[in-house]
Amino acid sequence: MQTEVIVVGAGPTGLMLAHELTLAGIPVVVMEKLLARSTQSRAGGLQPRTAEVLDLRGLLEPLLAELPSRESSGGHFAGLPVELDCAPWRTRYPHPVGVPQAALEAHLEGLLAERGVPVLRGREVTAVAQDADGVTAEWRAESGGGEIRGRYLVACDGGHSTVRRLLGVAFPGRGRRMSAVAADLTLVSRSEKVRTEPGHFSEFTRSANGFHAILHPIGPDLYRMLFGKLSGDGPDHASPVSADEVREALHAVYGPETVLGELRAASRFGDAVRQVERYREGRVLFAGDAAHIHMPIGGQGVNLGVQDAVNLGWKLAGTINGWAPAGLLDSYHEERHPVAARVLRHTRAQGVIMNPGRDEEIATVREIVTDLLRLPDAHRYVSGMMSGLDLHYPGVGPRLIDLELTTGDGPARASSLMRSGRGLLLSLDGGRRSVGDRADRVEHVLARTDEDVDGAGALLIRPDGYLAWTDTDGTPLDAALARWFG
Repeated sequence: MQTEVIVVGAGPTGLMLAHELTLAGIPVVVMEKLLARSTQSRAGGLQPRTAEVLDLRGLLEPLLAELPSRESSGGHFAGLPVELDCAPWRTRYPHPVGVPQAALEAHLEGLLAERGVPVLRGREVTAVAQDADGVTAEWRAESGGGEIRGRYLVACDGGHSTVRRLLGVAFPGRGRRMSAVAADLTLVSRSEKVRTEPGHFSEFTRSANGFHAILHPIGPDLYRMLFGKLSGDGPDHASPVSADEVREALHAVYGPETVLGELRAASRFGDAVRQVERYREGRVLFAGDAAHIHMPIGGQGVNLGVQDAVNLGWKLAGTINGWAPAGLLDSYHEERHPVAARVLRHTRAQGVIMNPGRDEEIATVREIVTDLLRLPDAHRYVSGMMSGLDLHYPGVGPRLIDLELTTGDGPARASSLMRSGRGLLLSLDGGRRSVGDRADRVEHVLARTDEDVDGAGALLIRPDGYLAWTDTDGTPLDAALARWFG
């Protein structure tokens, strides 16, 4: 089998990357070792920047239409009792958006199926070899095996990445020091300690009888439970989660009158912190959990993975299509590696501040940090960090604000002009400008807006939604076009 890009892993990162490449007309095949997509809720929502990125491609609105409406609440930092409000960041999504990871994956896979993009399940990659012209991956399945050839391969196959192991790529960092469980379940009966209404994350945390737990509703008669022993001990990561284990934690924290009904799905997680040193090894690139792992808190994993995919997709497509300027593909590592390193740092800090063991010294730190989060400047800093809205790549402007515009075709939101996955030159002052012979990769739209754009008369936006140039930064437009679009 022959293709342009082999994507290994059909989680949110791999599926989003396949979507981005397909928009650019790049043939792609997705390989996934699991026979069926997991139905476990896992990440329960999308951070605001992830919601914005999906909105750039017109993916968010139909996804929300498929789901029951859910009351939103502010984000959190380390489970502290302060709702993070991202409104100061001029976003349409001031709070996390209630889209479970499983729903995002199902939606993306359905779109790929409509476009004829193969998502080959039950294919486990067993060997990877690369040369000057491309990458060959061998795979096996119940019915046999084979190989696939592509110009590039992107490993999106999770924290235990097979591709990373086959290539001998180091994954430096710290191993897990605690083991916990995430479970989707129903209850036959419940005590008054079990909350049945939505609320802020901090309202659901409880500790009792040697366990720390979070139990919250995620659907009609369906709950998501996170729990672990206060000692940090737990079975090996690969051990299956038993119903008896869940019952023990339920009874310990919520009382014997809280009775488990059905254990729908369960998995283990820890607080290991690791990151590959380079996101590119020749013609193999790493994205999502294959590139970085951390304690799963606040939807940071999905946030990182989807944005890895959107940062990489247009750069890889430009390289394959032959227009990418020198260094464009390598800028994927240069931009995304520091972003994940920052997330690894703040999730480690949150793991300490959460203080499930109720250490008295750390409790005083929680009190001080809680007070700080109530100060406007500190609140804005942390909300921007947790949401991803504060991201500012070196040498690149901030993210595009979703401006209300008036174009020749009528009213429009800025995000609606980026559905194609191409760059965007937005002329707001009626000036005569041109993208030259780059119309296949940059759209030019004349528009007006009454919103604050810091005095700019024109904006050049990269496909991932970040400002590449404004007419106020003192550099020629053509230089910026050449830098990012060849």
